[in-house]
Amino acid sequence: MVTIQCKHITFQNIQAIIFDKDGTLEDSEEYLRSLGQKRSRLIDAQIPGIGEPLLMAFGIQGDRLDPTGLLAVGSRYETEIAAAAYIAETGRGWLDSRAIAHNAFMEADQVIGTTPSPLFVGSLEVLQDLSQAGLKLGILSAASTQRVKAFVERHQLQDYVQLQMGVEEFGPSKPDPALFIQACQKLEVAPQNTLMVGDSVGDIEMARNAGAAGCIGISWRSAAAHLHSADVAIAQLNEIQICQSN
Repeated sequence: MVTIQCKHITFQNIQAIIFDKDGTLEDSEEYLRSLGQKRSRLIDAQIPGIGEPLLMAFGIQGDRLDPTGLLAVGSRYETEIAAAAYIAETGRGWLDSRAIAHNAFMEADQVIGTTPSPLFVGSLEVLQDLSQAGLKLGILSAASTQRVKAFVERHQLQDYVQLQMGVEEFGPSKPDPALFIQACQKLEVAPQNTLMVGDSVGDIEMARNAGAAGCIGISWRSAAAHLHSADVAIAQLNEIQICQSN
């Protein structure tokens, strides 16, 4: 068991820490924004006038990605369904709307590609320190499990991260507490001995309702007003300190 200090908050009897990926470990804002912009342009080319409303729905505001918006918080499936709903509002049939959205998303993937986004500075060292203290570490992301595994492999985190878990198309999505409970079961730890670290309200709500030991919100670049429900909000991962390791 490990005691974790984070600013003025102490978390005791911790066995595991589960991290979100995008916006928490991975500095993926530029990639997500480019992906959302390309999706919107492709759909707008077929249905003129829908591009701007889609950008707003995705949470893209100029050169900024809203940390509470759909692209930052939702799964790919949820984002695609939302885009299809906007298309359907123009009078298209639902199956046609789904097909247009799906094809645009697939084409955007091919055009934007999967250019690796960097780890936030200092993240690797924090993961190394936490792992060396005997903590089990996991990643639980709204991205697909395939993308989570690719992220771990790309940054060579296999020695530190025991759980690589994402959201599947027809499975539960954040903030469903079932996801956190499943993650804890895979790590063979109890939720009450597990911390959640994430950059969205969905991360916090999910962990809280699953009975987590605590919720640490992180906002690397912007004010953390949207993380008021977390036990503590930080601006970088090295604010998570190991006080005692048994």
